[in-house]
Amino acid sequence: MSTPTTAEQDNLRSRLPDPAQFFPEVGTIAGAMLKATLNGSIPQATVNLVQLRAGQMVGSTYHTVRQTGLLRKAGETEERITAVASWRDAPYFTDAERVALELVEAVLTPNPSGERVPDELYAKASAHYDDKALWTLTLVIGQICFFIPVALIAKPVPGKPPGKNYRT
Repeated sequence: MSTPTTAEQDNLRSRLPDPAQFFPEVGTIAGAMLKATLNGSIPQATVNLVQLRAGQMVGSTYHTVRQTGLLRKAGETEERITAVASWRDAPYFTDAERVALELVEAVLTPNPSGERVPDELYAKASAHYDDKALWTLTLVIGQICFFIPVALIAKPVPGKPPGKNYRT
């Protein structure tokens, strides 16, 4: 399969039109979610690492490209960005980041033998995060889960800004 030319990439569009024409409140919801996650109780790097891992887990090129770009723009190292996929044995993450990555995996992975987030994992998380930070981390996971179906169903083009992404 050949790589699309720049002109071809410029003409690529999402499978669906911009949802705002049907649901104007989506922008308000997205803005409120973003504001809630940017309250400063957890580092922005943790937000992006968690959301990158979620994108990887669901196979969303749109989200992995987006979160990787945000991490690079923030000055994250290539080692940390690349190692998100194998974070459990990678030496690049803090204990707090590790528990955040473990939480997103627990939320997104069925556990046929019990709870997705057992008390032991919650206890680990609460050793690193206070109540506000735990709620923020919960909202960070919720935020990416809100947008995962958009990426998988509407299939926006990775790297394109939303205004230039949707089909008309």
